[in-house]
Amino acid sequence: MKPVRVVVAGVHGYGRHHLENVRRLAGAGRAQLVGVCDVRPSPDLGVPCSADLPALITETGAEVAVIATPIHTHAPLAVAALRAGAHVLLEKPPAPSVEEFERISAAVAETGLACQVGFQSLGSAAVPAAAGLLGEPIRGIGVAGAWTRPFSYFSRAPWAGRRRLDGVDVMDGALTNPFAHAVATALAVAGADEVSSVEGIELELYRANAIESDDTSSARIRLADGTVIAITVSLCAGRRTEPYLHLHGRTRSARLFYTVDELELDGVRTGFDRVDLLANLLAHVREGEELLVPLARTGGFTRLLDEIRRAPDPLPVGGARTEPTRLVLPGIEGLAVRAAAELKTLSELGFPGSLGPRPEPWPETVLCAGPQQVATYVQRGDLQATDAPRPHLHPVRTLGGTVVTEVQPDDHVHHFGAGVAISDVNGANFWGGSTYVPGVGPKILPNHGRQRRRSLRPVGGGFAERLDWIGPDGTVLAAEDRTLVARPLPGAWALDFAFTLHNRTGEPLSIQSSACKGRAGAGYGGFFWRAPKDSTGPAVFTAEASGEQAVHGSRTPWLALTCDDWSLLFVQTRGLDPWFVRVAEYPGVGPALAWDTPLSVPDRLDRAITVVVADGRLTPARASALFAEHTNP
Repeated sequence: MKPVRVVVAGVHGYGRHHLENVRRLAGAGRAQLVGVCDVRPSPDLGVPCSADLPALITETGAEVAVIATPIHTHAPLAVAALRAGAHVLLEKPPAPSVEEFERISAAVAETGLACQVGFQSLGSAAVPAAAGLLGEPIRGIGVAGAWTRPFSYFSRAPWAGRRRLDGVDVMDGALTNPFAHAVATALAVAGADEVSSVEGIELELYRANAIESDDTSSARIRLADGTVIAITVSLCAGRRTEPYLHLHGRTRSARLFYTVDELELDGVRTGFDRVDLLANLLAHVREGEELLVPLARTGGFTRLLDEIRRAPDPLPVGGARTEPTRLVLPGIEGLAVRAAAELKTLSELGFPGSLGPRPEPWPETVLCAGPQQVATYVQRGDLQATDAPRPHLHPVRTLGGTVVTEVQPDDHVHHFGAGVAISDVNGANFWGGSTYVPGVGPKILPNHGRQRRRSLRPVGGGFAERLDWIGPDGTVLAAEDRTLVARPLPGAWALDFAFTLHNRTGEPLSIQSSACKGRAGAGYGGFFWRAPKDSTGPAVFTAEASGEQAVHGSRTPWLALTCDDWSLLFVQTRGLDPWFVRVAEYPGVGPALAWDTPLSVPDRLDRAITVVVADGRLTPARASALFAEHTNP
């Protein structure tokens, strides 16, 4: 179809994501960025820039305006854009009150143009699937969300953490902004789209930080059909978790992890596709495709937001632990889990005077070596396209508790613990970060792929997983079967990691590394383990050689990476590829599928590796003995 002319209003903060998305859609011939609107100086994108959105729309002939500005500006800008003749993609929440929501609704009716709201989770096929998953009516939905936010988050903009600014409603609180998707998704699963769907609301708003709005909250929504939605969220957790909906039926229950589009029932996770909301709006403009999140579908959410707007200020709570960059409410994650399971509010569980009589673990995928938990298998919903999102192991620990993986380090923010990453599969970047361009060097391109989970189920001692490797245009290039199993060893434990890539293109699949394109020594790609930096400096050796220069590129069955506190013994059990090794710049190890020559995969590719994880520094003799005695499953 002819590219749709797009302007983006608000190009700092989250607006950068929209610019990147327009760039991606432009690469597919579906969109054209023709202008940017901001009150601050904007990056030079080679298009007109103005602080006057209606004038910019008129000047550029824009057909769609993406609005990613502060919450209190949404209604006036959306109305102005619609009346200037542009369809609108409006970031969530759509408006800070029902009155402002109705202003936008009136402009939609007046102009006959579309207003899609950026509740991206509602583009997921997991949402309609969740409604019928249990095979019986859903009587209640519990929502649990626990994230961590630094002090700087609440000072990122003049409106951050505010209920009102200069007499204007802002409503930047945990329920209405960072966890707005959680609320909207729960309402969508319950079919409570309209303002009239909500019959009653109980609110408990708290704040541990020195802000106006809530950073820790509960809401219980009673719908007109009797369904109960109980929401508990906090921005004062000790770590980031994946928020979820706990679906309660009469006899069964399930979970929807809305950030990663996964449903969990009876211990099995199933992944679903998600449609990009801007792409959906462009298809609506050109081809009449039905909108996924029209403004009317967000009425129930706006009803809750309006109740929060009229509620008393959040109650300050003590008991938070002060850390260098943030406040942490110890145990708040466990309370959120209990609240979702029991459809209760925080006060009903004793908060803020108590954090509960028992800890409740967050529902996660963990690997155990015997009785001991040794690793968490993570699928994160907060990653950008340039991260090449993929499942990965982190943290991985020794039996003594030392963490031996690293994620998003400053030196390579696209490194994620232990997993499978390839820099070039038929031109798509599944490694993350830049792509090496011959004659140019590393360059960020709109060519990043992602690994989307299709299923994850327990098998003896671990998990079996099915993944799709999806290119930037949505094409499935490969399907992957993966297994991860943890085994206890005397004084250590072993991870058995195997994967099979099935070509789905109909032609031989091409796998390349940067070294294949001329970057000497950069043969990375395949199974890769990013370890944490160690002050003592790790050593690396094989049975034949030691030191980074000597073992980098060698083909040997095993390789050890060791330091004073921990050791990793890598053993190739299926396939024998050259070792990619870094020690001086950062500690990282992996067999290289395409060391310096492209690898052609007509049908399938099979690889397996065992990693022995041990406390302390392994000697070459001990490493050789472990290889001989314990690495064969």
